[in-house]
Amino acid sequence: MNSGLLHTMQALAGSLPLRVLSPEDVLFEAGDPGSTLFCVITGAVELSWADDAFERFGPGEVVGVGALVSDNHRRHGTARALEATELIEMSREQFLFAVQETPLFAIELMASLEQRLRRLEN
Repeated sequence: MNSGLLHTMQALAGSLPLRVLSPEDVLFEAGDPGSTLFCVITGAVELSWADDAFERFGPGEVVGVGALVSDNHRRHGTARALEATELIEMSREQFLFAVQETPLFAIELMASLEQRLRRLEN
């Protein structure tokens, strides 16, 4: 868990849409168009790919970051709630505003991505 990113996301939660998922609810499927990222506030999400690989995301972690950097983005995997889960949904415009208002948010997000890359290497 990235507690710095989680605290920032919780502070942003009042001004951004909150998605609530029940266990086994699908957040998005592989191939779906994507224009938002999701920040896990509570619960857990599993992102799985066709080759039976998967990642688990918990509080303070972000899913769907590719949607912010790619035009006409398509989701690479299927994201499903593993338990009751609350997420913040953030568009590119909302992300840029959050970074402008809270520059540390960008550093925290990059740290989260770096941790994810390290996990994938192992």
